[in-house]
Amino acid sequence: MKRRSGFLLPILLIAALLLSACSTGKQTTGQTTDSTSSVSTAASDTASTNTDLFTDRDLAQTADLSSAATITVSDNGSDVVSTEGVYVLTGTASNYTLCVEAASDAKVQLVLDGLNITNDSAPCIIVNAADKVFLTTTDSENTLAVLGAFSGDEDAVIYSKVDLTFNGVGTLTVTSANGNGVSGKDDVKITGGAYVITSAEDGVEANDSISICGGDLTITGKKDGLHSEYSKDDTAGSVYISGGTLKISVSEDAIQANSSAVFDGGAVTLSGREGIEATYVKINDGVITIEANDDGINASAKSSLYSLPTVEINGGTLAITMASGDTDAVDANGNLIITGGLIQITAQSAFDFDGTVTFTGGTVYVNGKQVTQITNSMMNGMGGRR
Repeated sequence: MKRRSGFLLPILLIAALLLSACSTGKQTTGQTTDSTSSVSTAASDTASTNTDLFTDRDLAQTADLSSAATITVSDNGSDVVSTEGVYVLTGTASNYTLCVEAASDAKVQLVLDGLNITNDSAPCIIVNAADKVFLTTTDSENTLAVLGAFSGDEDAVIYSKVDLTFNGVGTLTVTSANGNGVSGKDDVKITGGAYVITSAEDGVEANDSISICGGDLTITGKKDGLHSEYSKDDTAGSVYISGGTLKISVSEDAIQANSSAVFDGGAVTLSGREGIEATYVKINDGVITIEANDDGINASAKSSLYSLPTVEINGGTLAITMASGDTDAVDANGNLIITGGLIQITAQSAFDFDGTVTFTGGTVYVNGKQVTQITNSMMNGMGGRR
């Protein structure tokens, strides 16, 4: 999702600064091998702001290396990718940065093949300009780490101003001792590969959307696990999950989306202050396990896309275990809709909603007892005080 007007000048200023910082690196080119076509894997519901999420190239877990250029990283160095193409990154280095400064219609694929970078204060990969960048792991182990405080505004180990897709068949370990793991200013997608992210702030953040249909993602952090929000547009900021395995353990929200959080599949294990927070939370499928200290699921008014915050559960398996105290397993600051699925809640307060409740299907257990009616602040399977 591209958004150019309104903040072009800041982008140009920042791009100029980064280009200057990267201009000492070797200019590297590679031949393009891209040919993408859309694959219809959308959420197919009104809660999702995505209509055409994943392309063929997003979903391809290996890259065509027939015309690829190879970049071997070096200590205290940098390289600049300025043309569309496929680039294999390999080697071990400290204080190295790979910069992408390509044309606005260029698609760049960075293939991580045994890449290990440890930096003091700068991102390992910065994407300043391109149409889209793919980070693809070969059958290899890769590590990217920033162990000190970031010296500039680019406060993530991988920092991108354009659409970013993670795929592949290998592993990538990301460590950010004082900032974010991955920051994307447009869309971030994960379709394959294994990722272990440890961060002092958000694990993966994106302005427009985070979409996951495959892969194995483990996040440990001191803020949010997945965070999607754009301060200049409250209709942006969605999370969509239809596959893969996610294990998130953080101090704040495991998943926070400004507009919608939609689940169409996947195995998702969440632990944090809150499990899932968005204006519209919609669960159609998947196996979701939540342990939380405040709200397990929280629908709160963040986006003008929706007249009321809503939690809607249509299918899947949902298990929520809450800490004691003033906590709610499902807190809808608007409407609550349950039409299907298996819901198992262990909590002092199971449901808290400000609007209407619709309960037309599904199986609900509260503290081991099946219930057939949803009331506010259920306690021990019975209607309790709010």
